[in-house]
Order: sequence, then C-alpha cells, then structure tokens
Amino acid sequence: MDRRSFLTKAAVGGTAAAAATTLAAPLYAQGNRTLTLVTTWPRGFAGVHDAAQRCADTITAMTDGQLTVDLKAAGELVGAFEVFDAVTSGQADMYHGADYYFVGQHPGYAYFTGVPMGMVSQELANWYYHGGGQELHDELGQIFGLKSFLAGNTGAQCGGWFRQEIKGPEDFNGLKFRMPGLGGEALGKLGASVQNLPGGEIYQALASGALDGTEWIGPWADEKAGFQEITKFYYTAGFHEPTAGLSLAMNREVFDSLTPGQQKIYEIACGEAHQWNLAQFLANNSAALARLQAAGVKALTFPDSVWDAFGKASNEVLTDPTRMSDELYKKIYDSYMASMRASSAWDKLSDGAYTAQRDRVLG
Repeated sequence: MDRRSFLTKAAVGGTAAAAATTLAAPLYAQGNRTLTLVTTWPRGFAGVHDAAQRCADTITAMTDGQLTVDLKAAGELVGAFEVFDAVTSGQADMYHGADYYFVGQHPGYAYFTGVPMGMVSQELANWYYHGGGQELHDELGQIFGLKSFLAGNTGAQCGGWFRQEIKGPEDFNGLKFRMPGLGGEALGKLGASVQNLPGGEIYQALASGALDGTEWIGPWADEKAGFQEITKFYYTAGFHEPTAGLSLAMNREVFDSLTPGQQKIYEIACGEAHQWNLAQFLANNSAALARLQAAGVKALTFPDSVWDAFGKASNEVLTDPTRMSDELYKKIYDSYMASMRASSAWDKLSDGAYTAQRDRVLG
C-alpha cells in the first residue's frame, strides 16, 4: 500500500494527471481523446503484438474515435519491462503484456499469465470469468492504480529450444536458459542459470552463445522468431506455462475518467482479444510445427524423470513460505488451485475422455 500511495503522489505531469485536471461533471472526460498504449512486445511479433493491436483497434472502432488508442511497441516510448511503471506513474495510459513479468511488484501477478504445473487455457478462462479470478486481478491492480483484464492468450507454451537433448534433470545444471516468471525460478532449482530477456533480445542472445537454450511461445511464434536457424532440438510441451494469459492494464485514474459506456467497451475489447488471440495461436501451431520438422527440427518430449523434477520444483516455488505469508498471494493461490482442481475433475470425464477415444477410433 505504501507503493500505491507513492505512485498516486508521483503521477504528475503525465497522461493520467493531465486527464484528471480536465474532468468535468459528472466526472467524465469530454470530447475525443488519444490514449497511449505501451507494450512488452516488439512491433510485429507474431501473435503477442497482434493481441495488443487488436485491443487498440477495437477500442478505437467501438468508441467511434472518441477514444483513439496509440500503440507504442517495446522501445518506442519505454522499454519492454518498463511498461508497468510507465502506466502506474501516468507516463502512459495502458500497457499490454504478460503480467508475470511483474512478479517483482507482486508475486500474485504470475497467476494471470501462467504458473508452472498450473492451468491450461480453458481452465484459466473458467477461473478468471467464473471462479473469482477477475475480481482478484482487480484487487491486485488496486494496489498499483491499475484496471486490468485478460486480453490475449498464447495457449500452452513449448518446453523450448536446446543445443542438445535433455535426458535427465541433471542436464539442466549450469544451463544458461531464458525463462521468465515463476517457471524460471523453478528451473533454477534444477541448477539452470535462468535469465529473463524481452522477446526482442532472445535471438541474438541464443545466436551469440549467451544462452544455451530458450523458451518463447510455440511453433508459430517461434518459427517467426527464427530460433530454428540456431538449434534443432525442440521440446513441444513445457511445464512452465501450460497457458499464458496476456493482459491489458489501464491507469485507474484514466479508467475512472471514462464514461460507463467507454469502460464497458474497454472490458469487452479485452475479452474479445483474449479469445481471438488464443484461436490465432492454436490455428497456426500445427502447420508451423510441420514446417519446422521439414527443416530438420527434432520435436521431442521430456522424459518422466524430468517431469517429476519439474513438478517438485514447481510446488516448492508456488508454496514458498515467504510468498504464502502474503495474504493476497495466498488468497490468489487458494482460489486458483481450487478452481483448477474443479475444472480438471470434469475435463478428464468429458473432453479428455472424448478426445482420447476419438483419436483412437479415427487414428
């Protein structure tokens, strides 16, 4: 709460403060406005930039231009990992990114992207829209002066690119690997030297040898990033992000200055982008993987011994006593895990059983 107080006092001279000084009864800004959206993504990065652009275009179109969203990609106004502070301070009005980049602000943010050995995409949607997740996202945002919604999803992310095969947990010892969020912390427990690099810096780090391996998203986005030009060992299932929700966060003072109709458009644009973006990734991944394999990439799966190590390390990270002593973190964790157990119980009896039989029958 001290940080929230600081940020409220610090937000002078920025866009949010400018908006606040022009409010008129009944406390909504009048006339056409331009809102600045900063992102954690380089311009044109497959899928993730598309989700941000979709949000910007939808808000602009649905408000008939009363709100024009000006998108600034990573580095065009602020750096990729600077967007959170840019919006809380009022330097920009909104950010689009993966909230697990901001676990340094609060570890609870990890759950609104993805946590190791956690929810898949449908389970995340179940929790967020019908299990209290959205309300917890909002409660977390109030600390920092943000109004956030899920606004994109990559689906299940791949285990990553390696210079050699992973045959056991010991192969991670000393490995220089890019993995953000709590998944990266879990991998560190296996002895990996974990780095958190923005998307635009990964290729060069991998090519130069600064990284021994990396995860990014999945076949379609990874192919576009060009990692297959450097290494050919590709693990198609990862433990760290079985889903990856993306978020659009608005400075709360700016949000409060919008009309009720504009606020609802903001919420609807985020929800539409969440579903549209998930379908975009899933629609492109199979064909992209086939192209990668045709180019000599080996699609592999981790052995059970590695999955066992992933599971043990993930549980240690998620239930870390220091984190669990934070009341809001524990509240988010408890809600998330309860919803995941409930969703999984039904899925195994419905979609899981059906798809297993369908694939067996149809081959």
